[in-house]
Amino acid sequence: MFGGGGGGLDPRKMEQMMKQMGIDVDELDAKEVIIRTEDTELVFDNPDVTKMDARGQETYQVIGSPEEREAGSGNAGASADVTDSAAGEIPDADVEIVATRTGASEDDARAALENNDGDLAAAVEELE
Repeated sequence: MFGGGGGGLDPRKMEQMMKQMGIDVDELDAKEVIIRTEDTELVFDNPDVTKMDARGQETYQVIGSPEEREAGSGNAGASADVTDSAAGEIPDADVEIVATRTGASEDDARAALENNDGDLAAAVEELE
């Protein structure tokens, strides 16, 4: 129906169309994505992460098979390792998000993230 053969639209044509509509697509080199809910954590190791920016509205797509854990259970050692290795190593993307949302400098955004253990929402709230 759409352009010959089997697989639908050519990825290059799709990317071209998205750019014309003002949508930027970037692949992120993510090592891990954690989704925390009230009861569980979904941990994606080495996922494929795509960021789409449609005129300032950012959307992230995570592709992978998560390991499901109970929230706060049995991974205290892992949490400690993450905290130790992450101390002072706030991801630049997080700093950029907080700085953009609040209008703060990157240094202030990084400090707010460090004060809030990397929690984006708490850092934004601190700076607003």
